[in-house]
Amino acid sequence: MSLSGLRPTVRRRISNVSSYVIFAAIIVVVAVQADWQLIGKNFFNMSVAQLLWPGILRAAFNTIWYTAVSFVIGLVLAVVFALMKMSRGPFRVFAVAYIELFRGMPALLTIMLMAFAVPMAFKVRFPGGSIGAGLIALVLVTSAYAAEIVRAGIQAVPKGQHEAARSLGMSQMRTTLTVILPQAFRIVIPPLTNEFVTLLKDTSLLYIAGVTVFSKELTTFGRTNASSNANSTPYIVVAVFYLIITIPLTYLVARLEKRLAVKK
Repeated sequence: MSLSGLRPTVRRRISNVSSYVIFAAIIVVVAVQADWQLIGKNFFNMSVAQLLWPGILRAAFNTIWYTAVSFVIGLVLAVVFALMKMSRGPFRVFAVAYIELFRGMPALLTIMLMAFAVPMAFKVRFPGGSIGAGLIALVLVTSAYAAEIVRAGIQAVPKGQHEAARSLGMSQMRTTLTVILPQAFRIVIPPLTNEFVTLLKDTSLLYIAGVTVFSKELTTFGRTNASSNANSTPYIVVAVFYLIITIPLTYLVARLEKRLAVKK
């Protein structure tokens, strides 16, 4: 009997079971062929992992700190540029140019420009040295992406909310700050949380600016220790730390999206 003669639900079930069987077979073949002793020595070496403490805790703190600082400052600028883009005249032109510039350039290139090109060209030194320059670059990139998210949230607020506030005698500024923006932020919490997770991983690019022993974030810490120990275990430990930080955040995003979908 051919599959074409079966009901769609039965065909779909057979297809799913076949996919699982094939996937399981591939896993078994890989597991049998792998040299687990060599993998354990190079990737899961506990003696190497123990040497990472407490340095990796400092690196994890630095990663979270860099992310939080860049995100908070970037979000404030994002609100400003979102409102500027929705206005008319030169403010809109400047906001559009800013957003398109820093959304279009890779974050790595922006960090290199702020850490090396700008100080050399204008003879300036940013607060915090190379790390300060790198954080400014992350703020610029974050604010450009978040500005579009905030703008979309503002435009998603029903126009009746604005008209009702204005009819009560509220000024344009007060209406925006106390009525429109709070509703807009409730709408854009999930995409902003996704942007936070992306920024968390982008802090790994700060290595290009140059870091000290005490200012290393997780990726730089892992690469340095993997090189000094001639072992890849630090990369695995760093990956676990990233997952410990990001998985709860992605779970939070999913819960928020479900709650917002129910409210709608």
